Parts: sequence; structure tokens; C-alpha cells
Amino acid sequence: MENLIDKSHIHQHVHPKTESSKNIEYTCPMHPQIRQMGPGNCPICGMTLEPVEIQKGEEDDSEYVLMLKRFLVSALLSLPLLFITMGGRHLVHQADLLQNMKWAELIFATPVVLWGGSPFFLKFWQSLKSKSLNMFTLIGLGTGVAYGYSLVAVLFPQIFPVSFKDTMTGEVGLYFEAAAVIVTLILLGQVLELKARGQTSAAIKALLGLAPKTARRVNANGTEEDIPLEKVVVNDQLRVRPGEKIPVDGTVLSGLSSVDESMVSGEAVPVEKIAGSSVVGATINATGSFIMKAEKIGKDTLLAQIVQMVSEAQRSRAPIQKLADLVAGYFVPIVILISVITGIVWALVGPDPKLAHAIVNAVAVLIIACPCALGLATPMSIMVATGRGATLGVLFKNAEAIEQMRKVDTIIVDKTGTLTAGKPKLVTVKSVGTLSENELLSLAASLEKASEHPLATAIVTGAKERNITLVDVTDFSSVTGKGIKALAGSKKIAVGNIVLMDDLSINYKNFEKEMDALREDGQTVMFVAIDNEFAGFLGVIDPIKETTLIAIKTLQDLGIKVAMITGDNSKTAESVAKKVGIDLFFADVLPEKKAEIIKKLQDEGKFVAMAGDGINDAPALALAQVGIAMGTGTDVAMNTAGLTLVKGDLMGIVRARSLSEHTIKNIKQNLFFAFIYNIIGIPIAAGILYPFTGLLLNPMIAAGAMSLSSVSVVFNALRLKRVKL
Repeated sequence: MENLIDKSHIHQHVHPKTESSKNIEYTCPMHPQIRQMGPGNCPICGMTLEPVEIQKGEEDDSEYVLMLKRFLVSALLSLPLLFITMGGRHLVHQADLLQNMKWAELIFATPVVLWGGSPFFLKFWQSLKSKSLNMFTLIGLGTGVAYGYSLVAVLFPQIFPVSFKDTMTGEVGLYFEAAAVIVTLILLGQVLELKARGQTSAAIKALLGLAPKTARRVNANGTEEDIPLEKVVVNDQLRVRPGEKIPVDGTVLSGLSSVDESMVSGEAVPVEKIAGSSVVGATINATGSFIMKAEKIGKDTLLAQIVQMVSEAQRSRAPIQKLADLVAGYFVPIVILISVITGIVWALVGPDPKLAHAIVNAVAVLIIACPCALGLATPMSIMVATGRGATLGVLFKNAEAIEQMRKVDTIIVDKTGTLTAGKPKLVTVKSVGTLSENELLSLAASLEKASEHPLATAIVTGAKERNITLVDVTDFSSVTGKGIKALAGSKKIAVGNIVLMDDLSINYKNFEKEMDALREDGQTVMFVAIDNEFAGFLGVIDPIKETTLIAIKTLQDLGIKVAMITGDNSKTAESVAKKVGIDLFFADVLPEKKAEIIKKLQDEGKFVAMAGDGINDAPALALAQVGIAMGTGTDVAMNTAGLTLVKGDLMGIVRARSLSEHTIKNIKQNLFFAFIYNIIGIPIAAGILYPFTGLLLNPMIAAGAMSLSSVSVVFNALRLKRVKL
């Protein structure tokens, strides 16, 4: 159905909202391909468009307020109509009073239908113009037929044949109350739906509300002043006092404190911060005070990136939605056809007055059908799930990643920064030549200071802790996955792994037993060569994260195979694997080989997720069915992956898996409710039970059921906010 739309001829009805909203881009939650500047209605489904980016500050609820006002007035005017039709007529026996009562019904019903229902008729007309039939097509047809028929019956009763008149009173039946109550009940459904839909983006709104409004800047002359957050620039020095929110992302320059980072990591335990520690904007400082340097501001902060990622994920479409889209595309034409057939059958074989019954049942079929429930089933669950994940530090890139995560049966995890803390420490320095250990470390650290690898950082930090002076190096070159080379004066220095030594034909065989002992202890061994001669080695150990053991055991209990992949020597890899309870590992793996291992597992029928944190993990993350970037890693890894764990903790994978399971279960519940509702409701509205029970479905009851179907889908989706992960 969507493919038939000529977008160039779509007219979008714009609601009266603030002038500033005209400069905001809006989209449809059910059809994210629809974009326009300023508010309006979706030309495909008729739903009210929502801002592409959730705005900070007070929410524009004018749509909800206006809809609530329409509902309250319509409900007030519908009550007298219900009184008249549910007994009022029987209390009047004089013909002139009966005639006046007809006019009273017309007076009460007209503002309800024409004013209260005007948004529906506008969307009905829009659906016809754009040739995109939707829920409002059915509502407009149903209420329009009921009201129009009754209006003609009051103004021109003489034109109706006997078959339209009641055999007892001789009067043509009126359905003003049906039209008015249908509009009122649908308005109630819209009010409830708008209110509930507002809650689906509550997580993003809460995150946006976390950012402080001001920052305390320390000026060059030592004075301090409070400035608006928007005026903070990169490299500003900012003071963060006890109990304050950290204004932007940056690094602690001086001071000591602990910070509550639960808003981005989902972990309530405060994190200690000292000079050199990274801090995240909007997290909460505890009792200490410190001065920080601003490094990322505005849209570059982690909070802004999280909001952006969640917003994009909420607008994405899951593969499971294809079935609902297919059904919805043919739904409205089929319902209209069923309504026409219903009217014809009742007009031919129904009880007297045949044509009156035909109209009532045809209208009931139109009103009870609800394609909106089908369309909302997936988007609402995705919106709530992505928001819930964000509050726990689990960021899904799109809806497909949510759906795929539950299918994973094999998870490949990188060792450094994923299983381990990613903060290695230098523990061994061994010189085997004429240089002292300090001289060996000085040369190695001098090369490594230009590298950003965690092992390099550990070596440089180890040299600083030993108060070792570094030297200048030239002709620096990095060999990806192997190590680095440079000149220190006239000496050719090489620092790296066993592969680099083999490439340079360096003989280290006499010291293999000594190095193996370090590897069995879990140390990563780095080789040092000077002028093509083996000069010594360094041992670096990276502590295993506290939650790694629990996370791996939990994943294994779920039937998921966990494997480790690392560039380390097999003995070091085996040592770490034993400590964490992994029986499958791949060692001595160069970056380009990671993707090959994933491809091999996929060829064996495995559904693979890859967790990594480095630039060299990006190809493997992209190849895996689900790429998982540890949030402590690089932006490249985060952009490539389908899932980002802000804390960089394997427990995040456990939470992501659980959230995926709950979300898909919730979507299936929504789709079941929507399908079963229409499968049962439409035949009942058509009168299938009448031959057996004598019961017909009143169009007013059909309207209530239709409204509740959409509302029930939204409220069921909101249950995801409370599931235990």
C-alpha cells in the first residue's frame, strides 16, 4: 500500500503549535521514513508526527490538551443522547414532542461529530487524497454514514421507503447517538494513547533532564564564576563541588572524589576519581571536590551520544514487523469490502427493517477494525526497550540488533578491555644483554609513549613510577598487530610480540622457558630487540574484571558458548581462559584474522556475537550477526557495532540478552492481541452470532473495543519499563 503513495501530492495537516516547532524535524513512529519540518500527521497512517530529536525542556502537550478538551465536551453532549435513546423516547407519546426530540438529538450530536470528530474527518480526507487507506478511513466512513443517514432521516423522512421504517412506530431509525458516542469513545482512546505514547520516550527525557544548566569555570587569574553550560568551551578548567553534577566530559586535573555514574552505566556503586581519571558529563559528584578539564561539549558528550543513539534506535524497524506491515497494507481495503458484503447480506436476508440493520452492521464492521493496533505493536515495544536499555548502559543501535541478540548462541570476546579491566600494569622487566633493566625499560617506554595501546600505556606508566628518564626517538613506525620500531640515537629499537621478532629474525629461543612461566601466570610478554639482537622482555598483567566470572557463568547457563580471542601467546591466553572458565580460545590472532574466525564459526551454523573495544575489532564487529562494542573502547568500534555497553562490562551482555528476550516476547504479545482482536471482532460486528444468539454488536461498543485495542498495545509495551533484567 505504501508503494502506491505519490509523496509529492501528500498534503500534511499542521496542528497549531508554537512557532519554534516549525524549525524542528518530525517523523512518524510507525513509518519513520516520513519526515517533515514542523508538526503534522503521517500521510500513511494518520498518526500525529513526533519530533525526530526529543527536545530538552517542557514537552509540547498541546495535541493531548486539545484532544482531552474535545473528549470532555463530546462526553458531556453524548450523555443526553444516551438518555433519549435508552428510554427517553418511550416516555413521550405525543407526535409533536417526538418530532422535537429528533431535533434535540440532531442538536446534541452535531457538535460532537463535526467539532469533536473533526481531526478524524481531516485525516479521513487526507487518507483518500493520498490513496493511503488507514484507521481514520474506517472511522470517517463509519461515523459519516451513521450521522449522514440520521441527518437525512430528520430533514427528509418522506424519501425513505417502508423497508427503512420501524414496524411498530413507523419512524425511520436514527443513529445520532451511535455517531456521537463512537466519536467520544475514539477520542477517549486517542487521549489515553497520546498519554501512554508520551511515556515511551520517558527514558530519553530523563537523560536529557540530567544535564546541569551551569558550570563553575576557573579563570586564568584564579577567579571562579558560574556560567551557562552552553558557554563552556574545550580546555576550560571547571571546578566540581561536592554533590554537583559534572558539567561535561573531561579529565580530572587535581582533587579526589567518587562519582555516581549509574545514569550511564546502570551501576549504583560510585567510581573513585583521581588526577588523570576520565569523568562523564551529568554524572553526580559525591563528597570530594576536584578541578577538571573540559574535553567534550555539546553533542560530543557521552550523554548526547547516548540520546542520539537511542533516538535513532527507537525509529528503526525490526524484521519481525514485516508481517504486520504486509497485513496492514491490505487491511483497510479488505475491511471495507467485508463491510459492503455485510450490508448487502443484511439487506437481502436480514430481519425488518432490513436496510436499517444493514447500515448498522456495516458501520459496526468499519468501526471495530483497527489497523493502528497492528502498526503500533512493534514500534511501541522498541521505543520502550531502547529507553530501558539506555538507563542500564545497554545501547542498541537499531531494532534489528534487539531482535538478533536473542538468537545468539556463540559469543566471541576480546581479552584486553573485555574480559580484563583494560588497565594493564608492568610487573616484570628482564634484560638479557649488556643493558641494565632500567636502561632497557627506558628505551622500550620511549618507543611506547607514542602508542595508544593499553600495553604501551602500562610500560610508560611503569617507567614513570620507577623515575626512569625517557629518550627521544625518530623514524617511528607501527606494525599493526605486531609492535613498533624506531631509532634511539643510532640504535634500532623494536618492541612487540613474537610475530614481530620472527619477522625481524630475532633469536629469543634461549629464554622461552622463562617467558612461558610468565605467560602461565597470565602475563603478556613484550619482546625488546636492539640492533637486531634480542635484548630482553617485559611482563604486563591485566587484572580480570570482577564481574567477568559471573557474566560468563550466566551466559553459559543460558546455553551460549563463550570463546576468547586474543593476540596474546597461547600460554597467556590459556591461563586467562582457565581463570574465567572458558574452554574455547583463539590465541596469537592478528586483527585481520578475527573476522576469519567469526566467518568460520558462522559457516558451521553458529549465530555469532563479537565483543571488542578497539579499532582493530571493527571488521569483526561488522561481520558478526551482533557486534558488541565495549563503551570504554573507541568510537570506531561503537559506530560499527549493533550494541554498545557503556560500562564495558560483560554483565551488560547478560542484560542485553534478557532485554532482547523480553522485547520480542512483548512484540509477539502485541501482534497476537492485534490479530486476534480483529479476527474475532470483525465477524462478530458483521453479525455472525445473530443466527445462533440473536445478538448484534452495537457500533458504540465496537468503537470502545477499537479504541481499547490500540491503548492495550501501548500499555502492554510500557510493561517493559518494569521487567527485571
